[in-house]
Amino acid sequence: MINALDLIIAYLISLISSFLLTYPVKEFATLIGAVDHPNHRKIHKKVTPRLGGISVFLGSLLGILYLHPTSEHLPAILMGAVVIIITGILDDRFSLTPVVKLTGQLIAASFLVSSGIIIERITLPILGIIDLGFFSVFITIVWIIGITNAINLIDGLDGLATGVSTIALISIFVMAIIDSQIMVAFLSIVLVGANLGFLYHNFYPAKIYMGDTGSNFLGYMIAVVSMLGLFKNVAFFSFIIPIIVLAVPIFDTLYAIVRRAFNKENIMRADNKHVHYQLIESGYSHRKTVLILYAFSALFGVMAILFSEASTSTSLIITVIVLFLIQILAELAGVVMGGKRPIVDYLRKMLRRLKKVRNR
Repeated sequence: MINALDLIIAYLISLISSFLLTYPVKEFATLIGAVDHPNHRKIHKKVTPRLGGISVFLGSLLGILYLHPTSEHLPAILMGAVVIIITGILDDRFSLTPVVKLTGQLIAASFLVSSGIIIERITLPILGIIDLGFFSVFITIVWIIGITNAINLIDGLDGLATGVSTIALISIFVMAIIDSQIMVAFLSIVLVGANLGFLYHNFYPAKIYMGDTGSNFLGYMIAVVSMLGLFKNVAFFSFIIPIIVLAVPIFDTLYAIVRRAFNKENIMRADNKHVHYQLIESGYSHRKTVLILYAFSALFGVMAILFSEASTSTSLIITVIVLFLIQILAELAGVVMGGKRPIVDYLRKMLRRLKKVRNR
């Protein structure tokens, strides 16, 4: 049974803790030289402390300690999180190589797999439930590392990764409440609280960045809660639910991989061609770009919630709507058809006509 009062208290503990802890973490980051320097690829113009992810981690941990959930998986989840945090701190301070960072993520993933957190099956229409068998461990590791890095890649603007992660976690929390998945609800609500406490310091203009410490931790935890909750859903197309929830970072990651492969570039090499940078290049301000991506994340979150409770026919309709939204996002970012925006331009024309009709 999920106690609403306990959830509220845990949320407040995480929020207030993260908010307050960010002040000493900021000083600590500056003291040890874990700071982000401006360069040609980055938007910010001044040296900014990193390591904000420590605040998010500690705030979430305090919320979980209050809730003290009984789960056989919790020790493995926490051990994996500690590995991710240590790897992130070292990267924020010393700029680790991609291989070293990947090793840390694999170690964290191994804790989860060894504890039994595995994507064992997916549900498809007509075919029903498909047992992944031998491939389940491989797919689980790919999912954990993929989502961890997807959140990391979208962490390019002030407050972007924090906000997008929060919206995804709120969506997962709502579905967990609907399905009475206590552990998922507990983890989601404390992460939401810790994120929002940190967002006060991280929203544009940011006073501190979460760094790889935070983006990797959030990606790791979102991968965890999605496996504990979303993949357990036995509805048709159940495997699509977590993909819809995380549509913005997944789209950005896939776009980055395809773009770099097409240009014969190292897919691990950072650049300034991500969706958020493209939106700024298209003329949107820093703040407006972040809010646009928040709006898309929220829309995808709502679609995922509806999808999780929908019939087969309704699921197909929602899938079409999701694809339509992805097309609009891609057009806004100028990443399709050489920068052409047929649907966006048509919608703008329709809005202008509506305004003219109203003004008559």
